[in-house]
Amino acid sequence: MSISLSQSSERAVTEKIGWFDIEAFFDALDMTRQTRSLNWKQVAAESGVSASTLTRMAQGKRPDVDGLAALVTWSGLQTNDFVRSDSALPDPEPLAAISTYLRSDKNLTPEAASALNQVIQVTYEQLRTQG
Repeated sequence: MSISLSQSSERAVTEKIGWFDIEAFFDALDMTRQTRSLNWKQVAAESGVSASTLTRMAQGKRPDVDGLAALVTWSGLQTNDFVRSDSALPDPEPLAAISTYLRSDKNLTPEAASALNQVIQVTYEQLRTQG
């Protein structure tokens, strides 16, 4: 997939409308660690995230997306609880929500989820009302 940005949209990309509150996430992660009576080395071992990533996070730096996913999975925290915005977060587009649910369904293979997603997308486009 190729994404092309015009000059005006490149400008818009630098003006973020939302951000991830890494400090609040790290504080919640630390509370989880303390509640479980673990040290940071144990958190690193259990989550699969390097100790250096945890050290950088303690300094306010962001983990990579896979590291964040591993820490969310380990801790049970919800990423949406740490997304901040100056405005209300919009509801997701219906097709995006459906795709998310299909891809997270443990009863479907990735191929089956993709096939269902395509069928639903085509059907939705044919049946949606033109507003």
